[in-house]
Amino acid sequence: MVFIGGLGRSGTTLLERLLGEVPGVVPLGEVVHLWERGVCAQEPCGCGEPFSSCHFWRRVGLRAFGGWSPGLADRVLTLRRKLDRTRHIPALARSHRRPGLSGYTRAYSRVYEAAVQVAAGTVVLDSSKHASLAFCLSTSPVVDLTVVHVVRDPRAVAHSWYRRVARPENGARMTRWRPWRTCVHWIVQNFAFELLARRGGAVVRVRYEDLLADPRGALGMLLTRLGFDGAADLPFLRSGHLAELSTAHTCAGNPMRFTTGPLPLTRDDSWRAEMARRHRWLVAALTWPLMLQYGYSVRERQAVESAAAPWLAAGGVAAQECR
Repeated sequence: MVFIGGLGRSGTTLLERLLGEVPGVVPLGEVVHLWERGVCAQEPCGCGEPFSSCHFWRRVGLRAFGGWSPGLADRVLTLRRKLDRTRHIPALARSHRRPGLSGYTRAYSRVYEAAVQVAAGTVVLDSSKHASLAFCLSTSPVVDLTVVHVVRDPRAVAHSWYRRVARPENGARMTRWRPWRTCVHWIVQNFAFELLARRGGAVVRVRYEDLLADPRGALGMLLTRLGFDGAADLPFLRSGHLAELSTAHTCAGNPMRFTTGPLPLTRDDSWRAEMARRHRWLVAALTWPLMLQYGYSVRERQAVESAAAPWLAAGGVAAQECR
């Protein structure tokens, strides 16, 4: 299975929607939130139907567990609170397994197995993002895990987290962070995926800016790395920067998961004009080592320099190769 990781607002949902159009790929959204937002809160699937009314998720639940139930969700959420936490990553990296971890990962593997069978696909796509869940899944003997690590200029990420955005599922506001807090999460999450790669995990890095600069080229290279050599024609890309999206049965994620039809693939650089200068300086001051490692200039240039370098870098490879 393919796990899309990275800090939220980095383009992970966009990448999932694009990869989800590839034949054989089964996109599920953020499965980490399935239990609370889907089973318990009955928030809508990406198809627009309430979770329990979606024919896809009904069949997945029946095949995986004999049906969804609040009791099942409560058990998985209890294990998540105990095990799936960023502070446990160092212990997981040392292969220290806590009680209940196998049961927790087994719940996910059953969802993945059932989804592939119901959709008649070949690989499942989970865009849960969280590095802690990726580390948990890496301990499972039945999950063949490949992580696609998505990074984006931290100034753009901080600006996005500082915006006020409503969730279409319930009208509530999405979580909003101050720039310094976004910096902490950006550093921790990216370092965690670097650690997973150094521990031998299969990690492929993709930059948001490179994906939007050349969607066809970046996706083609990524799919080759993931073993989808026959999907390089990418018929859903109508032109260089326009994608045609179909309905996806995603259980949680960015509001983009509800989008169908033509989607312009344009880079959001609104932070350059809208972000306060003091916030830009603060983010750059706190994150500059990783910014440079990922090929971002601390100076605010109009374009991120990447044309002469590859779009993708394997985890564990020298960071300069990702520029």
